[in-house]
Amino acid sequence: MMGLYGTLNLGTRAILAQSQGLAVAGQNLANVNNPAYSRQRLLVQTTTTLPTALGPQGTGVSAVAIQRLHNTLLDRQIQGETSVSGFWTAQQNALQYAQANLGEALNSSTSSDGTSSTGAVGAQSSLATDLAGLFNEFQNLAASPASRSQRGMLLSQAQRLAAQFNQTDGRLSDLQETLNTSVTSDVAQASELLNSVASLNEQIRRAELGASGSANDLRDLRQQKIEALAGLTNVETAEDPDGQINISISGNLLVSGKNVLATLETYDAGGGHQMVRTSTGEALTISAGSIQGTIDARDVTLATLRGGLDTLAKTLVTEVNAVHQAGFNLSGGTGADFFTGTSAANLQVNAALVGNPDLVQASGNATAVGDNRTALALASLADKPITALGGQTFAVGYARTVTSVGEALATANGQVEDQQLVQSMLQSQRSSVSGVSIDEEMTDLVKYQKAFQASARIISTVDEMLNEVINLKR
Repeated sequence: MMGLYGTLNLGTRAILAQSQGLAVAGQNLANVNNPAYSRQRLLVQTTTTLPTALGPQGTGVSAVAIQRLHNTLLDRQIQGETSVSGFWTAQQNALQYAQANLGEALNSSTSSDGTSSTGAVGAQSSLATDLAGLFNEFQNLAASPASRSQRGMLLSQAQRLAAQFNQTDGRLSDLQETLNTSVTSDVAQASELLNSVASLNEQIRRAELGASGSANDLRDLRQQKIEALAGLTNVETAEDPDGQINISISGNLLVSGKNVLATLETYDAGGGHQMVRTSTGEALTISAGSIQGTIDARDVTLATLRGGLDTLAKTLVTEVNAVHQAGFNLSGGTGADFFTGTSAANLQVNAALVGNPDLVQASGNATAVGDNRTALALASLADKPITALGGQTFAVGYARTVTSVGEALATANGQVEDQQLVQSMLQSQRSSVSGVSIDEEMTDLVKYQKAFQASARIISTVDEMLNEVINLKR
């Protein structure tokens, strides 16, 4: 049998185990507001039994490990959904900037005949209003073809329209540079996270080397880094038997244990478009994360929008000039262009006309100053189906141009909302496993406290009994 000294050792081991339990509960409570923390639990087991005449007798309890409560499947699901959320959130942000730079009020209505599609231009739109204003001024000039003041008003309106094209293209060009900067920043952040994961792999290996438990806090921090990386790009992870995480992106192994085989960097793919490759020169085809979301917004929606504006501006120049060149000014001159330029960026009103409104060719007859046939023909362009615009008028052509932004933004908004619901559900499931419950931890604190006090009472009782035994010899 153990005897009094064995019972004293039993009480000592019990006190140590209960104090360790108190420490674990305190650690949980300290991290109750830490979203990256996984709840921990003390694992205890009975110590070696001793054979006695009465049969095997227990010798108490000892703490054997501190367990990290987590669900690997949920971690992987959250990691994957974080990449999807990062993609759509980046898309949403970029498209909101594009809409703001357009200066248009976009909606998502579609007419029954299909001539006006999702993302139609609202009444307060500036470029659309100035475009309509140009044809209104042509109509006003047709009513007073010899009026110099009316010619001045026409040229002022044309200059406003040209300025709107220039400013809108300039804003969208600046947005493209902003998105390039965002890609570069996200890529740099991804490289830092790859280095962090490799460093944590080594720290975890050292901490767990020869130990019976795992480096729980380091593993939590590594998972947080991996999920942050997943928000930037799609990642594939694989855990080695020794607990180290290897990371691949698009089939390229970048982190193997403590070694970073390659990081990420940007390169100019042409036209100032920043793309992503490994530091070893391997171009990456990224499928998710904020990096790809930004790239898609830049190279698809924004590029389509800028191309549509350029087409609209170029077609406006071609159509208006073709009619204007055939007309006659107040002096009988002909053949002059009304607009110059070939794109939204360089569209301008002919400087010669701005300097002398008399040179506007509104007449259809060289000797008839009051003739208005050319002005009427210019005004009628507002309702003319233009082949270069897909058989649409200028107004509908412009509406279709900005439609891509409205449609893409509506899609991104819907996807972000869906992802928020999915993320919330998964986070809730993970919290039920890994989250800290204050009520539960407070209950554990009381339990460990009472057990500690009881264990201490065992020691004090044995001490009294030992004194009695010693006194028997006196």
